[in-house]
Amino acid sequence: MQLGQGLAFLHNDAKLLHHNLCPENVVINEQGAWKIFGFDFCSQSINPVDPNPTWPSWEYKVDVHPWAQPTLDYLAPESGCDHIQIKANDMYSLGVLIFAIYNKGNAPLQSNHEWSTYKRNLQEMKYNTPKISIVDAALRDPVKLLLSFRPEDRPDEHEFLKIEYFNDVGVKTLNYLDSLFQWDNLQKSQFYKGLPQIMEKLPHRICLKRILPCLVKDCVNPVMIPFVLPNIFYVCENCTKDEFVHHILPCLKPIMKVHEPVQVPFIFLQKMELLLKLAPLEDLKSDILPMLYKTLELDSKPVQETCLSVIPSLATLVEGPSMKNALLPRIKRLCLSTSDLSVRVKCLVCIGKLIEYLDRWLVLDDIIPFLPQIPSKDPAVIMGILGVYRIILSHKKMYITKETMALSILPFLIPMCIENTLTLNQFNVLISIVKEMISSVETEHRAKLQQLNEQHRSISNSLTLENGTITKSNGLTNEFQFESFVEKPSMQLSGSNEITQITNSLSFNYEKSKTKQSQDLPFRTFQQDFTLTPSVEKSNKNNPVPKDLTSSLIDSNINQISWSNQIKPTSSSLSQSKSMGFENKSMNLQSRLSGFENNSVNPQMKPMSLHNSANNWNDLWIKQEETQSQVKQLSLSDINDLLN
Repeated sequence: MQLGQGLAFLHNDAKLLHHNLCPENVVINEQGAWKIFGFDFCSQSINPVDPNPTWPSWEYKVDVHPWAQPTLDYLAPESGCDHIQIKANDMYSLGVLIFAIYNKGNAPLQSNHEWSTYKRNLQEMKYNTPKISIVDAALRDPVKLLLSFRPEDRPDEHEFLKIEYFNDVGVKTLNYLDSLFQWDNLQKSQFYKGLPQIMEKLPHRICLKRILPCLVKDCVNPVMIPFVLPNIFYVCENCTKDEFVHHILPCLKPIMKVHEPVQVPFIFLQKMELLLKLAPLEDLKSDILPMLYKTLELDSKPVQETCLSVIPSLATLVEGPSMKNALLPRIKRLCLSTSDLSVRVKCLVCIGKLIEYLDRWLVLDDIIPFLPQIPSKDPAVIMGILGVYRIILSHKKMYITKETMALSILPFLIPMCIENTLTLNQFNVLISIVKEMISSVETEHRAKLQQLNEQHRSISNSLTLENGTITKSNGLTNEFQFESFVEKPSMQLSGSNEITQITNSLSFNYEKSKTKQSQDLPFRTFQQDFTLTPSVEKSNKNNPVPKDLTSSLIDSNINQISWSNQIKPTSSSLSQSKSMGFENKSMNLQSRLSGFENNSVNPQMKPMSLHNSANNWNDLWIKQEETQSQVKQLSLSDINDLLN
């Protein structure tokens, strides 16, 4: 049909004869349209303004190469033999071309570029019409007339275009699409509504290559997009993934950004399953998800409900930041702001389906604090909220602590238990969830309290055991306490005045220590820590200080003389204490102090002065005992010898 339309334009408008219509001179473009090509041997009309144009004669030249002349297999008999140039020449060529299409590209009579063979075939054709049974039944009669030997028996281009074969609904549809820009919007909308039923009868190649480009051109008008888009998606249903990516998706991307009228995003939402099947992952994230986010903000109940039902199927594509910052805030805002009950319930259902794709912390930070903010107390909304709680509590990765249940969830759910609008079944569901949470809080907190009690008990037992062990291992607490021995008023000892003098003398030297901390620490150490360790001045090992031997000897002798003056009353007091039962404790103390003396540091490292040596009460008692047995008073002559 397109070839007949092309010949009608050449003969009537351009006043041209093609003169070589054959398969090599027909071009099929990207949209599938057939175009006449190869005007190398065309003939221009002698008088172009004449309504009945005439063309000059033409003669086939045997001495010229066949490729430099028209193809003999498609050349009309009157043109080759009688040198007559008329419109019927091209109509004969069209008949041979139609026959060749059904005959695997072969003409009915083949001359193999030989002029003699061509003339012989024409004589045979004059009496025997070629067999045209291979041609489609609806085209046999027109083709038979086109192949007539006589030019006057052939139909012209207008008669050819009116044959019954071209009354097919598919052919008419293609003609309408070509002239679609001339129609108004009402005519276009009516045509687009019936187009899917027509495309069912057309080959997929025609729908993809011929119809789709015409549909896309009309998407420039936003008013017509709701009528065009269903037809585009019909073509998508029969497409492969590669065809969709290369031919359809580039056309759909600009349409995805159109949100008015609201029917446009609504159609996309209805066909979301098809888009998920055919569109690549990167295009879904870059184009389809932003369209969903924008659709949630449209003020249309059907669009909002459809979008909320579609979102869970795309949840796997939504990344964590987009889920937290783009999708969930829009769903929450819609749930709080809408006045439609069904939309609010759809929001809760959508959130419940998204729980398994959310991180635990996102649920704790965004979902659980959001549910008490919903203003409606309608039973449907309450059931939706309970459904979300049920999914959170039953999900494996969503561990809800007792603090969250006790502080955030239960204070919100318990007042709902007295709602009069609930049915009995709804109340049973609500109270079962409340009981389950209370039981969980009770079990978890009881276990924690039991654990704390056991820890406190074990700590107190260990402290008691430690005190008992220290007392048992030391043995000094029960046997002798220095502080109680000195200060206990009930003890009446003979020679108490001597002991008091010793104590005052020792305390006078002890008060000369450097700090109060070093003053109290030795006595506590003696009373509590029973590993008696005398305090020793730390010497600088790295930088030893040389000693003055002369001054050291003088200090030693002076100390010995002073000790010898104090020994006598001490000895008498001790002898008196023995007579009063103090002998055992004194001997026990001497044995303990002698053990301390053996564990003491090297005597060479001890300070020589009484002030430095009496760092604690232990050293004083050791000095007292050693003085009784070891100190020998030096005479004046001995001192002079030492000084010399």
